[in-house]
Amino acid sequence: MYKEAIEDTPLKEKVAEIRAKENYAEFSELPQMYVNAVISVEDKRFYKHNGIDILAIGRAAINDIKAMSYVEGGSTITQQLAKNMYFIQEKKMERKIAEVFMAWEIEDNYSKEDIFELYVNNIFFGDGYYTVKEAARRIFQ
Repeated sequence: MYKEAIEDTPLKEKVAEIRAKENYAEFSELPQMYVNAVISVEDKRFYKHNGIDILAIGRAAINDIKAMSYVEGGSTITQQLAKNMYFIQEKKMERKIAEVFMAWEIEDNYSKEDIFELYVNNIFFGDGYYTVKEAARRIFQ
């Protein structure tokens, strides 16, 4: 699944598509308070891992086993970016494994600031908004 995805559309091409969005926000435009808030909620160890967070995955797995259902995620910002760039949203083990390999590929080729920037320009903020700049304009208009 990972190899097919990257062969179909190379990572650089996917990144270029995101960066070409009309309302793309660069990392330097983002308030540090916003960056800190997103990291504290989505991926506390963002600057300390290589794309996956074994502790978060372990915690999520234990809670999922206890609930006998997928109730908690352990995905890093990088894994979420990989999923949003290449994969469908359904929770299947095959997709999660492909997501790990894609996260490593992203981490090998982009800085943490690039990854964060791409993430906030490629996630769903609600009401049809997929970039932080679009969402901010909508909220503060």
